[in-house]
Amino acid sequence: MAKTGRTTARLDERIEISGGGDEYVLTVTGGFDFARDRGSLAVDFPQGAVAHVMETFADDKVYVRGASGVAAEAWGVTSRDKAEAHYALRAPLNDPEHVFRQISAMERVSREGEETVHGVRAVHYRGMLDHKALTLRLARDVREKMDQARDIMGDDLPVFADAWVDGGGRLVQTRMTMNLAGGRVKVTMALSELGAPVRATTPHRGDTVPVTSTSGVLSG
Repeated sequence: MAKTGRTTARLDERIEISGGGDEYVLTVTGGFDFARDRGSLAVDFPQGAVAHVMETFADDKVYVRGASGVAAEAWGVTSRDKAEAHYALRAPLNDPEHVFRQISAMERVSREGEETVHGVRAVHYRGMLDHKALTLRLARDVREKMDQARDIMGDDLPVFADAWVDGGGRLVQTRMTMNLAGGRVKVTMALSELGAPVRATTPHRGDTVPVTSTSGVLSG
């Protein structure tokens, strides 16, 4: 995690949510400079009422264009460290570094062998996420539901975590999976073009509108 956090990468994330016979797929794509905490992401949900938003991370802020409640031509801006997640295994505003923090907390880790991932030879590690990692920065109402589900089960909810690491000790793919009786969530994030330049242009101040919170499935 530390080595990946000092470089750049192209991100291709696929979020699969199923339950009640339905399945929904969201994608998050773009580039991120982890060392400088800057990046630009596109979030797409073809099945949703809002199908597309753009996000820019810069200067400890997140700028969102296309979010509900904000004029189409404007960028909503909020503090990156104040953002919360509103769904299990979703990152606040799709922040990839949040995924790193969850993956780095995996326990009971086993080495699953070597695999080729997106053309790169990598070692596959698998572990479990405990309740603290699962509920990291979840909004209060969602965290309470997760707490209730854990109490009913009498143990941590079953959340699997996978990480694929290349020969340079950098992440090339992560995956988190939670299976419950009512449904399944699987989040897979591929990292490629490690070290390539990444551009993230901060919107002009006159085009931004401060927002205290974000909502909607595309915002995480």
